[in-house]
Amino acid sequence: MTATDIARLEEDEQRLLLDHFDNDDAWRLGTILVDLARERGAAVTVGIRRGAQQLFHCALPGTSADNDAWIARKCRVVERYGESSFLVGARFRAKGRTFEESSRLDPDRYAAHGGAFPLRVRGTGVIGAVAVSGLPQAEDHALVVEGVRRFLEE
Repeated sequence: MTATDIARLEEDEQRLLLDHFDNDDAWRLGTILVDLARERGAAVTVGIRRGAQQLFHCALPGTSADNDAWIARKCRVVERYGESSFLVGARFRAKGRTFEESSRLDPDRYAAHGGAFPLRVRGTGVIGAVAVSGLPQAEDHALVVEGVRRFLEE
């Protein structure tokens, strides 16, 4: 990834701010993501967490428990760094390092691969994460970003 790519990821995170986020919002955002995935024939799992509480989960046909594990690992990166799992991984790669080798975090618990995006509430900060697992990491990330954009446009 180039510095321009990283700047674009950072810009998305700054622009995609929520005014609030409750359980009903989680349902609407999750449904948007599931609908997008179904339209594309994408076998993904979608998860939304606020803190330690899982607010939404849907595993589409063609997924497995491995996708649940990926979501948990990617969401832990969002929780720890306050940024998308894709951005965190991209920053390590841009420095010629890997997250797994350089972060000193257990790779069985943390994955800086695309697909988990921070739920950032204006004036509050990161309150949770929305995640997708099942596609290549750049596509997981792009699907989540598109879903958050659509949610904000409603």
